[in-house]
Amino acid sequence: MMMNRRAALAGLAACALPVRAKAQAFPSRTITIVVPYPPGGPIDSLARLIAQEASADLKQPVVVENRPGASGIVGTGAVARAEPDGYLLILGTNQTHATNQSLIKNWTFDAVKDFSPVAGVAAMPHILVVRKDFEAKSVGDVVAMAKAKPGALTFGSMGNGSGAHLAGELFKTKAGIDMLHVPYKGLAPMTTELLAGRVDLSIAPLPGLIAQQIASGNIRALGIASAKRTPQLDTVPTFAEGGVAGVEADAWSALFAPAKTPPAVIDQLYRAVAAAMDKESVRASLARQGLPVALKTPAEMSAMLPGEVAKWAAVVKIANVTVE
Repeated sequence: MMMNRRAALAGLAACALPVRAKAQAFPSRTITIVVPYPPGGPIDSLARLIAQEASADLKQPVVVENRPGASGIVGTGAVARAEPDGYLLILGTNQTHATNQSLIKNWTFDAVKDFSPVAGVAAMPHILVVRKDFEAKSVGDVVAMAKAKPGALTFGSMGNGSGAHLAGELFKTKAGIDMLHVPYKGLAPMTTELLAGRVDLSIAPLPGLIAQQIASGNIRALGIASAKRTPQLDTVPTFAEGGVAGVEADAWSALFAPAKTPPAVIDQLYRAVAAAMDKESVRASLARQGLPVALKTPAEMSAMLPGEVAKWAAVVKIANVTVE
């Protein structure tokens, strides 16, 4: 009887071993990266590049799924509520994981507590631009003009609560100046109005349209709202070099998993992303789009996020920014 019992227990243990091994294997199926914006934008392009490179490294398909809506809330919320197993990720941004926290009423999840960072991947600089015939030639000139006539200068953005809007409000706060915000429905109409002289300046995202207009000579770049100069325009000084410290407004992007995703899974995903970001072909592709690689470890992202949320919450409060 004892031998039969031991044999039965041994048989059960043997049956359990493959199940346990299978449960521990990662990845064993397709991984999905959610992009909380429509197809075709810079974040979508970045996600597809990561997916393509990481698929080979992880030996499983990595696909991109666009879930746009409500300033990124739809896609971000879906991942926040997902099973923490590493198979549903989100390529988030400073909007989805920093500014929305204080901008959006009835926020239903926490951008810090409800996610496990996988990797910081890129940082898109914002740049102070004016039309080619505008009298200011530097950040200092803009500050002097604004102080001479408070509220007279206008700065355009892609809408209330957009990165360009908040960057402008941050500039106002750090420089101690007053300017009038003029929101538009997107970068293209704002750029058109800037070229026509109906707004004086903008602190707009550099990639794409703005970079094209700078290259064509239609607008001039006066300052980079980053900690250091960008290789794409290395002759343009930072705001700090122009005399106004603390105006850092990079539109960063990072890969996140749901909170409580196992550390071993996070580590494996990070190593796949890091390998992709280290490829010269990837760096060159992103550089052409104006998206310099800014690789950060999970620990570095975890340390950075609370400060980003607090920084933009302060700007939103001081400027009394509201979004519909």
